[in-house]
Amino acid sequence: MKQVRRFLPVSRRRLWVVIAALLVVNWIVASAALDHGREATTISYSDFREAVRAGNVAEVTSTADVIAGTFAEGAPRGRGGRDFETRRPAFANDRLLAILERHGVDVAADAEPEPPLWLSVLVGFGPALLIVGLLILIMRRGPTIGRSRARRYDPSDRLATFDDVAGIDEAEEELTEIVGFLRDPERYQRLGAVIPRGVLLSGPPGTGKTLLARAVAGEAGVPFFSLSAAEFVELVVGVGASRVRHLFKSAKSSAPAIVFIDELDAVGRIRGGSLGGAGHDEREQTLNQILTELDGFSGSEGVIVLAATNRPEILDPALLRPGRFDRRVVVAPPDRAGRERILEVHTRGVPVADDVDLEHVAAATPGMVGADLKNLVNEAALNAARRGGDALSTADFDSAIEKIVLGAERRIAIPELERARTAYHEAGHALLTMLEPGADPLRKVSIVPRGQTLGSVIQIPERDRYGLDDAYLRGRITVALGGRAAEELVYGDVTTGAEADLELVTRLARQMVGRWGMSRRVGLVSVLPSSSELYAVSEDWSATSEATKELVDSEVRALIDECHRSAIERLERSRGRLDALASALLEHETLDEIEAYAAIGLERGAPKPRTERNGPSA
Repeated sequence: MKQVRRFLPVSRRRLWVVIAALLVVNWIVASAALDHGREATTISYSDFREAVRAGNVAEVTSTADVIAGTFAEGAPRGRGGRDFETRRPAFANDRLLAILERHGVDVAADAEPEPPLWLSVLVGFGPALLIVGLLILIMRRGPTIGRSRARRYDPSDRLATFDDVAGIDEAEEELTEIVGFLRDPERYQRLGAVIPRGVLLSGPPGTGKTLLARAVAGEAGVPFFSLSAAEFVELVVGVGASRVRHLFKSAKSSAPAIVFIDELDAVGRIRGGSLGGAGHDEREQTLNQILTELDGFSGSEGVIVLAATNRPEILDPALLRPGRFDRRVVVAPPDRAGRERILEVHTRGVPVADDVDLEHVAAATPGMVGADLKNLVNEAALNAARRGGDALSTADFDSAIEKIVLGAERRIAIPELERARTAYHEAGHALLTMLEPGADPLRKVSIVPRGQTLGSVIQIPERDRYGLDDAYLRGRITVALGGRAAEELVYGDVTTGAEADLELVTRLARQMVGRWGMSRRVGLVSVLPSSSELYAVSEDWSATSEATKELVDSEVRALIDECHRSAIERLERSRGRLDALASALLEHETLDEIEAYAAIGLERGAPKPRTERNGPSA
């Protein structure tokens, strides 16, 4: 069971706090009402007897063992008024009545005082009547544990529209006819067309699936019911199914309407797993109820179900068959033009300087999705505010990209020897970036510590790549090994600074050999897991023979060794340029593209040389 929700929501907890407060008030009022009588000075029994013998007591009244009275001349030693009160000890055997009569004290006796009827009812029945009344009120309002927790947005709530969506044109076009059906269903029904009952939006996190669903509702001008699939599930079996029924009942009563279920995989996983227990049963019952509700649509209710997931491959096949989520829309990461349009959307109303080229920013952010770009604009705005600027400049965007990709700048004192080694490490990466044919162009090289790194090299792809060839991948591995190769060449030993580089080259090499068929010895066989985690256990990998696994490991090592030798040879042939670039880094700490090419004596855009003579050694 991944999640156990509290049985008492916030409103219910507040109700019990109110009940407790009312009970406290009831007790205070009753105590104040019972505390009736006159104010009197409390004295000890011994002082009382002395006052009687001194003739200073005028009258007394006895109630049980409490004796109240009045002094004839005032309290002794001026300790209070004339009224006094004392308590006679149970073991006293002093013939008090005779003493009082002998000294002429007027003696009276009272019975135990009876509280008024209203006070008896208040103290005896008040708390019970209060609790019963509140319970009746709760029962009249109905149980809330089985109610849907979906948030309803009406057209007046100013939901997003397609004008707020950019960079995912294909997905937007797929949903345009959904909007048309909600606006004018008769046009479709007249031709016998049935609108899809469910639309599944799938894609990586942050690509805009939720925004797209809200835009559909905003364009159609219909109520929008939104919740996460995890909100269906409770510890009590049957609650999730009850919430599903309540959600669809509410949507049908508000038709035409849109129901949006985010993170559908929380309840829509493939059934029949080995895990049991109440949580497993609850999830399956919730899924069964969703399937039942989808089957209950005839197509004329005017209710459309949109759902989003990052992992469509784990959904139960029953969800994806025709008649349920029968339309699937892939929301893919945007290309360069799409990123530029997304940046234009997020910079609306934001003061941007004239020197900012959003096309350049889009080119520098390959792989970023809508959520990343929104965060990028916000970070740039924070940078501008931090420096006291009036508009977002190119430098603000560049700094925001570096912070997001590499982490925040760290101000740490680095020993000069380690600083020089870092300069050579980053110079090795940067030099091979400028020399390796097909490598992504260099944008910036720096030895300023950021995040978990002591230095960094930033590259900008010339175009978005969708298919990677063998030469490009080998070039990436060679460039990634450039830092390690530079350390070996200059210092004759290595440090732990190449840890991230080795992880990258290992991941790339294993995919080339085990997934993409780029090894002649392994052949056109995919033997590695298809997930991004290459070491995850999968059926494909577990079914692979030990001989094939050893062959994959051998080919991975051979590929990395070959690229490592290539990196060493290129740096040896360009030792003078390596020294010059490292010296420039030690002097300036950060070099942009133009400065880096100037440091090694090459012109930007010139053909990359394949062979060079040895330069002067360090």
